[in-house]
Amino acid sequence: MFSRVTRADAMNHRFRSAFIVFALCSLLPSCNNATPENYFDEAVLNVNLITPFGGQAALYSLAHPSVKLVPGTKDQTTPLTRKEIVDDQIRRVEGNMAKIKALPDSEETRDMLQTSIKLHEFVLPVYKAEYRELAKLYDEGGSQPERVAKAQEIDTKYSAGYQALFNRLVELGKAYAAKHHIKVEWQMRNF
Repeated sequence: MFSRVTRADAMNHRFRSAFIVFALCSLLPSCNNATPENYFDEAVLNVNLITPFGGQAALYSLAHPSVKLVPGTKDQTTPLTRKEIVDDQIRRVEGNMAKIKALPDSEETRDMLQTSIKLHEFVLPVYKAEYRELAKLYDEGGSQPERVAKAQEIDTKYSAGYQALFNRLVELGKAYAAKHHIKVEWQMRNF
């Protein structure tokens, strides 16, 4: 037999169903959509976006800017300003850090996630201050000795701390990838 369902009955049924699904997902770890690959990609692999960090890497990345299309043209390009490069880097670091912080915490991933967050929090103020100063030297015609001195200052102040966090994250990432059979090519670039 068929019976008529009123709108109120349908809404009540949907609400109860949604509540039950929500309650079950909050209790069951299997409802966590973050796979080992998600954890690895966000916490470890995406650090590739910030690996050109420090003195020589800073000089290289800013000395060889990418290009962008000139507005209103189809194929004319112009180099990015160094300010645009640094601002884009800041947006990437902030965006990736937000993704890492949004991953559910677990005993297995805690050290890896926290190390990645520390690395992001370490580089962010440097990009916002010293890298912006270096970009300004490029954009406003600062001399090569001034740019080299600023890059050396960044390297002296931050290289050791960055390298320690980076190396720890790679160590944790390698163990995590091996445990979860995530295939990774661990080649480091030199600048």
